[in-house]
Amino acid sequence: MKHLLILVVCVLGAYADVSHLSTTEPNRGPPNPYVFSYQAGRAPGHVDRQHTEVSDGSGVIRGAFSYVDPKNQVRTVQYVADENGFHPKLSHELEDSEAVKAAKRKHLALYHRIAQEHASQTPGQASLAAAPHASAAVVHATNKHLSEFERIAAEHAAIGAAQEAQRLALAAQSEHSDVDNGQYHP
Repeated sequence: MKHLLILVVCVLGAYADVSHLSTTEPNRGPPNPYVFSYQAGRAPGHVDRQHTEVSDGSGVIRGAFSYVDPKNQVRTVQYVADENGFHPKLSHELEDSEAVKAAKRKHLALYHRIAQEHASQTPGQASLAAAPHASAAVVHATNKHLSEFERIAAEHAAIGAAQEAQRLALAAQSEHSDVDNGQYHP
């Protein structure tokens, strides 16, 4: 009886559908166009969000979704998704305030002035009039770092000279002790 049960389980296992375990992509056939849409709300009869999407079957998807933001305004995003990615278009872009518009104008004017100054210079030429002047703190820090750099460079030069002298002494000693009339003496 035990062997019969094992045989039945093995036979059923051999005929089991394991196609979902396959790593190859199934043949999907031609793309199918579709349309879907839904609306939802937090209270019965009240819609505060919706989504609609349409695919023509060629791989291009168009859609729109809307929601109510925390300021109780309806915001809508229309989009196209294709082989080049997702391209949203916001229908609720906010207009800049007067302060932001003024700041943008000031920034653009400054940008153009600097661009003209740089365009009038030849490559490698520094505008001395436009060069920033170092404060006392910057001058002090610069001098401190320069003196440290010079001290370290002198230290490294002394170490390098000592190592070179040691190398030359070892090389001279090797020449006299290693080779004597064409014979090697350790």
